[in-house]
Order: sequence, then C-alpha cells, then structure tokens
Amino acid sequence: MSSMEAIEFESTGEEQISSTPQTNQPLRIALLGYRSKPFCGGQGIYIQFLSTALCDHGHQVDVISGPPYPNLDPRVRLIKLPSLELFETFNWIPRTAPRNFLDATNRFEYFSKLTGGFPEPETFGRRLVQHFKENNCQYDIVHDNQSLCYGLLELQDMGVPLVTTIHHPITRDRRIELESARGPFSRLLVRRWHNFLTMQQKVVKKLNHVVTVSEHSRQDIAEDFGRPTDQIELVYNGIDTNQFKPIKGVQRKPFRLMAMASADVPLKGLEYLLGALAILQKDYPELDLLLVGKPKAGGPTEKLINKLGIADKIQFVSGISTEQLVQYYAEATVAVTASLYEGFGLPIGEAMACGVPVVSSDGGALPEVVGDAGFVVPCGDEVALSKAIAQLLDSPMLRQKMGDEGRQRILKTFSWSVAAAEMTRLYHQVLNPQKSETSANAELTSDHETALESDEAALACKP
Repeated sequence: MSSMEAIEFESTGEEQISSTPQTNQPLRIALLGYRSKPFCGGQGIYIQFLSTALCDHGHQVDVISGPPYPNLDPRVRLIKLPSLELFETFNWIPRTAPRNFLDATNRFEYFSKLTGGFPEPETFGRRLVQHFKENNCQYDIVHDNQSLCYGLLELQDMGVPLVTTIHHPITRDRRIELESARGPFSRLLVRRWHNFLTMQQKVVKKLNHVVTVSEHSRQDIAEDFGRPTDQIELVYNGIDTNQFKPIKGVQRKPFRLMAMASADVPLKGLEYLLGALAILQKDYPELDLLLVGKPKAGGPTEKLINKLGIADKIQFVSGISTEQLVQYYAEATVAVTASLYEGFGLPIGEAMACGVPVVSSDGGALPEVVGDAGFVVPCGDEVALSKAIAQLLDSPMLRQKMGDEGRQRILKTFSWSVAAAEMTRLYHQVLNPQKSETSANAELTSDHETALESDEAALACKP
C-alpha cells in the first residue's frame, strides 16, 4: 500500500469553489501541519485553537496533517496524510514492511531517518502535493504551519493561495544545540538532524506570504532566513481563556513548582531549572517540581537529575488532557519557563491565564508575553531563576497580585478570537489586496471591540 492509499478524504464536486469570495463571506481554509498533536509542542496547540477560532468566525476549516494527528473541534475536518511514523517508536528499523519501499517518498523518509536526518517536513510536502493533484483540491486559502517544505512552492506555482506561519527559525534551535554538543561527532549529528533547514531557508525567501507570532521572531526570521521584516506579517498567538482559567475551590500546593518541556533539548533550558531547584531545596526542603514532558531514558535530563540528587523532588507527566493540565496549574504555586529561546511561549501564557504567578527567562519572545505581570530573568542563569522563585515562595500577597495581573494581561492582550480576525484580514488581503483591506480592517475593529467587552466581563467575574 502506498502512503497515499490510507488518506481519510473523499473528493466531491461540492467541495470545489470556483471563485474568490468577497470579504464578508466565509472562507474555505486548509490548515497544514506535518505533525500536529498538541503534546508534540506549540505547533499542535496552534493548529487546534486557530482552527477552532476560525470556525467561530464562520469559516469552513480542514486540517491536513501528518501523524501524530491533532485534537480538533468537531466542526473541523481532519485529512490524514500517513507517514512511516519512524519517530514514534524506539525499535523502528524492522517495522517497515517491504511493500512500503515501492514508494519513493517512503524510501527517502526511511533512509534519511536511518542516517540521522529529520525528513518529516519534506516528505509531508511531497505527500501534500500528491494529495492536491489526486483530489483536485480547491480552497480559498491554504495556511501552512511551519513545514516550509518544497511542496509549498509547488502549490504556489499551481496557483494555490498560500500563507505560511513561521513560529521562529529553527536555526536558533540548531545554534543552541551545537553550543551544547560535546565533541565533533555530537556536532555532526546535530548538523545532520537539522539538514532540513537548508530546504527551509530556500523556501522562505520564495514564499509570497509569511506571518509570524511575535516581534522577536520577525527580527530573527529576517536575520536568519534573509527575508525583509516588511515582508513578514505579525499576528500574535492566542490563549484559550475559556479552558485555561482559575478553578474555584482548588487549593494550591504551597511548594509546588510547575514547568512544561515538550522536548528534551538544550533549547528548553531544563538544566537551569533543575539547577535552580537544587539551589532552592536547601532552604525549601518541601519544594517539588511537576514537569509536563517526557525526558529520554538515559538522556541528559535524567543524568543531570541523578547528578544533582533531586530525583525524589520531580514528578513527570505526559500525554495528559487539557482538563488535567488546567487542574495541575490550579494546584501549582509558581509556574516556570527557563527556555533559552521561544518564538512565542504558549505554556507561560496558559499558566498566566490560569492565574498562576510566573517566573520566565528572557529567551526570545517570552518577555513579550509576560510583560510586567511576572518575573523575567536572564536566560541561562539558574541563580537568578532561584532568587525570583524564592521571592514568590516567600510572599503569598505577591503571588496573588502577580497571578491576578497575569490573568488580566492575557485577557486584555491575547485572544484566539482576535488572532482569527487578524488572520482573516490577512487571508482577504492575499486574495484581493486592493479591495479587502477596508472591509477586513472594519471586521477586525469589530472583533477587537467584541473581545474587549468579553474580556471586561470575564475580569469582572474572575475568581
């Protein structure tokens, strides 16, 4: 069976749209993600909540995704583009059936993984183009979520209206991992894994429409990918304040720290958070850390935990539901993000929305999210991190004040409804740059006013 035979899609004539809609009409939108499960990181969260918000605005949304697949609103249709899923199991080499090698894309995916590469963005693009050609797909707009694959340029050449979100340039991840690598062989492995960046750097320069999620990312994209800042739109991520909110009646555990790390890589700054925990346990022996993530067995995080002697202070959880995540936030005394770089920082925004006081590094765009509603310390400084955490542990009044201010900041500044309205403006600008601007801006102003009214009501009723 080829990789395309298992696609959950059936093309009919009713799905085709023959003309570009006016700015006051709903759009038929395809959101693309080469892997989109929320627990894979911020990109999966972006797919889930942006698709929902676009439906709330009256649009019809399909998500076209490779595995692992996203959690979606029932109104959103999922179109699966199966891959070999070579990164989902440790013992992956013998699991590929010989018949899969009849497909050129499967062969490329397998041997790229075999030699230490990360082929998923490129192979997703190949399957995506095949899917569009075989099903004669017709959408008003196609919105890519950072696959940045050669397939996008093929779709663009086919006349497909295309917008691409870049959360941040992965060149930053590579740079940090190279600095942390030990020895020439480790650096070679890092460079091989990030070989897909050669493709992305070429593609970014040729895309017609690029959007990013923070001012810091816009500057980094311009610097690392060579695309001028005036050719990069800015639409902030949103936070789902309906789900991420304080829970009445839940008591906070007085010495519970909470952090999220979707990947066991130097970028997330876990070594500095663990170092801060080791410093703090001397004065706060009851302190413990709930870490949402799953470190590699025998990996650097596990080794450092054992070296610091803090294994009994840490609880790892993974694969949890949004409801359970919010429950954990409700029980936490302080939420911490120690990342060396973030293109936006959804976890810290979600913690703030839940009314948890936060301590954050100044890596990437994190200060844009936190503002003056939390402590921001230099990234890579475990002493500064421990001092900021201690200041919150010592002052219940300060924790309450920061928790309230963080919730208010998210309500007033970040909203998926506003993000969807701004994205709609951008879609219409792409489809009809001359006529769409006035109408779409009027819609955006209306959505801002509606969101503000909703936020003010939420603030008045906050726990």
